[in-house]
Amino acid sequence: MDSVPDQWRYGRLHEFQARLLERMEAARDGSGMRDSRLGVMIGDRRCLVDLREAGEIVNLIAVTKVPLARDWYLGLANVRGNLIGVVDLDRFLGGPSQTIGKESRVLVVSLALSGNTGFLLSRVLGLRHIQEMTEQQSGDCGRRRYLDGDLNEWVEISLAEIVEDPRFLQVGL
Repeated sequence: MDSVPDQWRYGRLHEFQARLLERMEAARDGSGMRDSRLGVMIGDRRCLVDLREAGEIVNLIAVTKVPLARDWYLGLANVRGNLIGVVDLDRFLGGPSQTIGKESRVLVVSLALSGNTGFLLSRVLGLRHIQEMTEQQSGDCGRRRYLDGDLNEWVEISLAEIVEDPRFLQVGL
């Protein structure tokens, strides 16, 4: 009897992920949504990710720690038979370590970028349309910043730049 609510909840989550995947695919092939970004929470930062750089979003999975790794490198995880390195992006960007909660997810980067890296997200907020936002002065390492209609600040991050950053490529101590 208790499994019925779980089945319903997982069914709704699956539907949400399927709709999000359809939108991400549409954005990748250019059939619309060029101005759409994936809205995520990384720690307490609202961030926008280019959909072409995102592979998939998975529930938080078991992560095996790697000895002598940087504090932002959480370890290795198995996603559908593929080993990916899981990174606390907030910590990598100089913030505090993220608190893992029930809404935490892992964003696996696109195969075009690496396909073997995943970033810990505090929450997935869904699609955001930057044409509905006001661009602000660039700050934080030249990243674009936007204000939405509720005056929430959003920072656009490039997963491509992160996975090519020399610091990112040096996981070991």
